[in-house]
Amino acid sequence: MDTQRLILLVIFSFSLLMLWEAWEKEKRPKPAPSPATAQGVPVPEKPVAAAAPAAKPSAAMPEGASPAKGEIVRISTDLIAVEVDTLGGTLKRVELLRHKDSKDLSRSLVLLGPEHHYEAQSGLAGEGGPNHRTFWRAEPGERALAAGRDEVTLVLSATGKDGAQVRKTYTFKRDSYVIDVALEVQNAGSAPLGAYAYFQLTHDGKPETNTNTVAETFGAQSFIGFAVYTDERKFEKVYPSDLDKGRSDHVKQATNGWLAFVQHYFVSAWLPPQGVPRDYVTEKRPDGIYAARAMVPLNVAAGSSAAVKVPLYVGPQEQRRLQAAAPGLDLVVDYGWLAIIAWPLFWLLEKFHALSGNWGVAIILLTVLIKIVFFPLSAASYKSMAKMKLITPRLTKLREMYAHDRQKMNQAMMELYKTEKINPLGGCFPILVQIPVFIALYWVLLAAIELRHAPFMLWIKDLSALDPYYVLPILMTATMVLQTRMNPVPPDPVQARVMQIMPFVFSIFFFFFPAGLVLYWLVNNILSIAQQWQIQRMFDRDKPAHAKR
Repeated sequence: MDTQRLILLVIFSFSLLMLWEAWEKEKRPKPAPSPATAQGVPVPEKPVAAAAPAAKPSAAMPEGASPAKGEIVRISTDLIAVEVDTLGGTLKRVELLRHKDSKDLSRSLVLLGPEHHYEAQSGLAGEGGPNHRTFWRAEPGERALAAGRDEVTLVLSATGKDGAQVRKTYTFKRDSYVIDVALEVQNAGSAPLGAYAYFQLTHDGKPETNTNTVAETFGAQSFIGFAVYTDERKFEKVYPSDLDKGRSDHVKQATNGWLAFVQHYFVSAWLPPQGVPRDYVTEKRPDGIYAARAMVPLNVAAGSSAAVKVPLYVGPQEQRRLQAAAPGLDLVVDYGWLAIIAWPLFWLLEKFHALSGNWGVAIILLTVLIKIVFFPLSAASYKSMAKMKLITPRLTKLREMYAHDRQKMNQAMMELYKTEKINPLGGCFPILVQIPVFIALYWVLLAAIELRHAPFMLWIKDLSALDPYYVLPILMTATMVLQTRMNPVPPDPVQARVMQIMPFVFSIFFFFFPAGLVLYWLVNNILSIAQQWQIQRMFDRDKPAHAKR
């Protein structure tokens, strides 16, 4: 197999990979539509055992119709604006003030909200409650983070059917997407009280429809669904399609880890304290809404109180914030199957961004660095290609001479390669090495929220989205055509014709890639052309006499 055929094979293999991902996305089962039924929230019949056995909760939350409406309490900090409904004490809406809506850049992005039945619920499981169907009373207090203050709190209170007094406290902090949610249970009775606190996320399982990114291009859609992390089995994805079938293959009981709902760029996650027993439950409810919760046992002695605090991270998938929030939470950033390459690439991008202040410039600097790292290999490859170009007329003669004897033709060609000390496969190594880097950087640019709405220059306002005027893809096509003309022409007319057409075929993909990725490949091509031109120039000047025949 000669160099051109191997390069062609690599290109077609990459194309088939992208088409396979597209087919997988198209065939993946979609979540079933939500029927208009009551929103019951069953709880597990056998919750995790506590050190001292707690009373077993009933099989289901109350299913009756909820009262009219509760009061909406609005809280704001420097990063988020939230709405808490006193009917259930539920976090109903979270607006991220520093992130814009994908479709309307004049509005802040709403993460939790009614559009997808996306809520963060908490309470005491079982009929006794209080739960997310109970009316809670909001205590007076500040509703906005004041200047000079580091936090603002919202305190809600309610009484369960068994007489237990429960206080739910939301604590919102400056420069943080972590909301502390604490439940304190006061047992005024004469007997011990066993209870289970639950911390739940709900969602309809449907992806966002107002995105202008290319996350869904060629099937490269980021994961959307629940995730469970434990020390035992690490990061586990729970797809809505699995819950449709009644499957939830993840760790059910643990004393560590977290539970999250993951979508492109953003995540919400309950982060129970380490060492505290908990159940992790995921399910599809009768109303078609998907739910996942962490359940923590509470055992309250007579005349005393007990409390549990479970922080809630609700915000962007910024790696430094995720790493600070909980161990393993940064794994929600979906870098695909080449994450081992993507992580260091993003680390380098961050460093270059810190130097330049522009993500586009950071991509260019990363491209130059990658080119320097691969320079020795590329130089050897381009030398091999230059030698191949010099002997192309002799290869053509051999093909004509042995046109009817393929075996003798191949033997003569191999002898010529041996005489000229040419490796016919030497020209393909730069492509083979860079393809994994290309795919890894593709996922970095899709998954890294730091690049979302990040401008480069002039018309490029979002490096994670398409070039609106296709300038970069057109330039990319031009560089590919130029590179092809610089390479030796295959003696076989059919191969020669295919190699002429291939740049235009392959460049079609780049019209659907993020501008940042096209920028990377464009700069890489320009550097490659310069390097190849210089090496070819040296060979044309110093080529041996026997190569001129």
